[in-house]
Amino acid sequence: MFSHPLVDGVVVWGFWDGDGKGGASGDVYKVRFCPDREGVWTLAEVRSNREELAGEREGYSIRCVGSDHPGFWVADSATQGRWYKRSDGSHPYIFGDTLYSFLSEYKVKGPTGGNIRDDVINTSKYFNKIRFSVSGDRYPHPEVKPFLDDKGKATDSGEFCHRPNPGWWSGRVDVAVRTAFEVDQIADMILNGPDAYDSRCILKAAKNGGDATPYLRYVAARYGSYPNVWICLCNEFDIKKPKYSTKEIVKLGTTMRRFLPNPTPMSIHASQRDWHKGLNEGGWHDHVIIQRKLKKLPDAAEWVSRNYGIGGKAPVIDDELAYEGKGDGWSEGDVIEAHLGAFLGGGYGTTGHKPAGKQGHYFWGNFKAEEHKAADNLKWLREQIDENVTFWKMRPVGPAKEDGGKTSVFSNVDKDFRAMEWKGREYVLGTNGRRGGVRARLPKGRWVVTRYDVVGKKKRVIAEDARGVVEFETPGSRAVLFHFERKD
Repeated sequence: MFSHPLVDGVVVWGFWDGDGKGGASGDVYKVRFCPDREGVWTLAEVRSNREELAGEREGYSIRCVGSDHPGFWVADSATQGRWYKRSDGSHPYIFGDTLYSFLSEYKVKGPTGGNIRDDVINTSKYFNKIRFSVSGDRYPHPEVKPFLDDKGKATDSGEFCHRPNPGWWSGRVDVAVRTAFEVDQIADMILNGPDAYDSRCILKAAKNGGDATPYLRYVAARYGSYPNVWICLCNEFDIKKPKYSTKEIVKLGTTMRRFLPNPTPMSIHASQRDWHKGLNEGGWHDHVIIQRKLKKLPDAAEWVSRNYGIGGKAPVIDDELAYEGKGDGWSEGDVIEAHLGAFLGGGYGTTGHKPAGKQGHYFWGNFKAEEHKAADNLKWLREQIDENVTFWKMRPVGPAKEDGGKTSVFSNVDKDFRAMEWKGREYVLGTNGRRGGVRARLPKGRWVVTRYDVVGKKKRVIAEDARGVVEFETPGSRAVLFHFERKD
């Protein structure tokens, strides 16, 4: 336990790391701790079931000074839990990418030709979140495995989750998490799944009497002090073998939360349906993961907005919103329009590159932006939002009930358009087609009106001193964001 004059105490678990260099034998135990305030922190108490470790280094202290790191991701209560903020109070917007099995660096026939560190760095140039399995899943490495069986042999079988192989975790998972920390990218770690049985049976812990507690404690100890780590307990927990019940997930989630020393974001990924209300029990999750591949702006917006309430008013992320490529038949434009829709629904989206079923970046990594063509558009949109839109002050407004109806301050809008508002201060309208005679009835004051064409990556100020009623035309592009901001 670490103590601070202004803190009762922070319990941080240690973990066995073999010989400390990836070897599967040795007596190296480590503790990772992330102080969250300045001053002197003291290692006040050390407990262990090993006599030689109990009390070791008690009284050791460190003096911590201020940092310019933005810190942990926390669901912002000031936004009624709709948006995330960082510990420093900033509100970066989030778009994610998927690389399920990239830790193995293998695909159907041999190595991918890429590597973990490069994939993290290259995706971080476009996306500030990557979601990945902590095991090799469908494309396991032929030699290096995440677990050790009862004879000490490396194995992919999650039935032995209580026996992590230090070679895998230090040489692969650590590399991904540490590199993502360096570039301030969210490492969204999937602890169970997504696809192959060996990977999906981890939380069943069959070789440990069905008790996954040692595995959860190990992951929390090894990664719970990284401010860029998020936890997804399982991918599609309710539709693939082995399945998990809502009751099992709540128990696992509350157990995991108990081991985490910091406000690490955690949730679960389910089938293509609304969030399960039963998962709200126990207070273990802080965001809602949904999945539905959508091509249209209004569909994506409504899907996200609806699940905000179902999930107990927590941030919502559609983590399988739009996979680009022939695998699902989603074009670059489909991906762009869908992600603008997720934003307008008051949440976040995640994409991936899927040229065929179970193939491509979304499974084996080796990310290439020229193949995932929507990547640069999503980067551009995210940057425009971060630089220009006070989105965390906004909430979605119900859609116009009919074509030519009203939504927020806007009238004569298409039924597929969507809006968010910070009443009296800031408004956005998202459009996906041409329409003339759209009107914005602005509150008192002078307003700047800016148009962002996400497909063309073009920004244009269309009024610098607007007042009263503004009439404008929306272009034929599939993804355009109009931003209205009061100057005084």
